[in-house]
Amino acid sequence: MAKLFMWFWSMVLVGFLVHSRLVDSYEFEEFFYNKTEGAFLESVYETSAAGSPTPLMVGLTIIHGAAARGAVCLDGTLPGYHIHRGYGSGAYSWLVQLEGGGWCNSVRSCVYRKKTRRGSSNYMEKQIPFTGILSNKAEENPDFYNWNRVKVRYCDGASFTGDSEDKAAGLQFRGKRIYQAAMDELMSKGMRYAKQALLSGCSAGGLASIMHCDDFSNSLPHTKVKCLSDAGLFMDAIDVSGGRSIRNFFGGVVKLQGLHKTLPRTCTNHLDATSCFFPQNLISNIRTPLFLLNAAYDSWQLQESLAPHTADPHGVWHDCTQNNERCSGSQIQFLQGFRMHMLNSIKRFAASRQNGLFINSCFAHCQSERQDTWFSDNSPMINNKPIALAVGDWYFDRSAVKSIDCAYPCDRTCHNLVFK
Repeated sequence: MAKLFMWFWSMVLVGFLVHSRLVDSYEFEEFFYNKTEGAFLESVYETSAAGSPTPLMVGLTIIHGAAARGAVCLDGTLPGYHIHRGYGSGAYSWLVQLEGGGWCNSVRSCVYRKKTRRGSSNYMEKQIPFTGILSNKAEENPDFYNWNRVKVRYCDGASFTGDSEDKAAGLQFRGKRIYQAAMDELMSKGMRYAKQALLSGCSAGGLASIMHCDDFSNSLPHTKVKCLSDAGLFMDAIDVSGGRSIRNFFGGVVKLQGLHKTLPRTCTNHLDATSCFFPQNLISNIRTPLFLLNAAYDSWQLQESLAPHTADPHGVWHDCTQNNERCSGSQIQFLQGFRMHMLNSIKRFAASRQNGLFINSCFAHCQSERQDTWFSDNSPMINNKPIALAVGDWYFDRSAVKSIDCAYPCDRTCHNLVFK
């Protein structure tokens, strides 16, 4: 019996070691991308709820008319959104936020994803807190608190851009239809009469807000429309090993969902489809006024694009990716190069008078949904102006906003993300 017991546990150990090695492979790295952005967004909810003593909780609304048009989540369930109605001076103003939460780049990772709230409405929270830019309190959200505020849930795995399927795997890639079904439903609930509107999104949702900015504007021809992308400026960058981890990953998303058919023609006419999933190749062609809110040292990009485990198998970058204060001088120098790459990529975009910028030198990700970073007593600032007021000044044309921070570590107002 003792020998049998020892044999059993030796097999468990072997299985663990084999699994550990497999996690190093690209096949398993796709799950990492899937999970980590979810972890970032969960921290948004937790921090936001903690930063507001009584956050507004808003219920989930399922789009029942979506089935007839094939606008379904990865697993075929109906999509949904959360809405809190505006009032007073904001009754005819609409803020629509597209939810973020990573991507899936293979059948395997999408099958995993469809058993989570990022791929099925069966697993979505029935209520979520509306904080930051979605808050209903003037002291937390001075310019948009009494607007009609909506969060469209994300369950397609490709930033609301796909329109295909994999019948054999039971996967529906219908992000583009979900976006349209949500917009049509909101139109029927009064958005068609909007006098002003803002399309926003964080992370994968920030990328989606760039992708759909002109679509949103075209659907509201008599409305003042602008767009906000928070932490959506994913860079086509070289990682710490000299490879292109994020490009390889995005290439899988594009190929799997056939996005070459749905990505903007203004880009795919002269660049390959994978390049057209990167915002740096899209933003200069967007006609609608667009605001880019991004950390120059985006925490998600640092962990999953610049120094993912596949590019840093010996963990040289591990401590730096978890806590910016643990970065060595040479690592900071590499990150300064990433910042310059980001700033160079937006030069043409920034030259347009209608566009806005808030690029702070923080180690952060998604700063509009978190109450502590959006608008609080110690919010991050550039030139003594917090993010909420910068976005408001730009949207309402109170002043031009082209705020670019000095390089790290000069900004002492940052709320840097530290991972345990």
